[in-house]
Amino acid sequence: MGVKRYELSEVQWAKIAPLLPGKVSDPGRTGSDNRLFVNGCLWVLRSGAHWRDLPDRYGKWKTIHRRFSRWCHAGVWERVFEALIADRDNRYLMLDSTIVRAYQQAASGKGGPRIRRWGVPEVD
Repeated sequence: MGVKRYELSEVQWAKIAPLLPGKVSDPGRTGSDNRLFVNGCLWVLRSGAHWRDLPDRYGKWKTIHRRFSRWCHAGVWERVFEALIADRDNRYLMLDSTIVRAYQQAASGKGGPRIRRWGVPEVD
């Protein structure tokens, strides 16, 4: 079976699976299906659709959104991106204006904390 639009390939999944919580070897609750969950998040983020429009094959949208938010607050996504950035052979990590959305008010921001762009390696 081929990879569906917006979903991770076997190679991509193998690279990030060990970085995610909820594995059998982790303490606490085991994740029901991390790959399905990540693919659901990618579907929403890459399509630009609302969480409510998430296809049923990924599960209940509220459950997926709640878990996505928990992972954000726990720093899971940050750790995944840091690991991908550290891999000098990674040719697939890219952010552009079709993925990143900003409100009109974001253009007039002044000062504030320095934001490091994901996908851009730190200077060695």
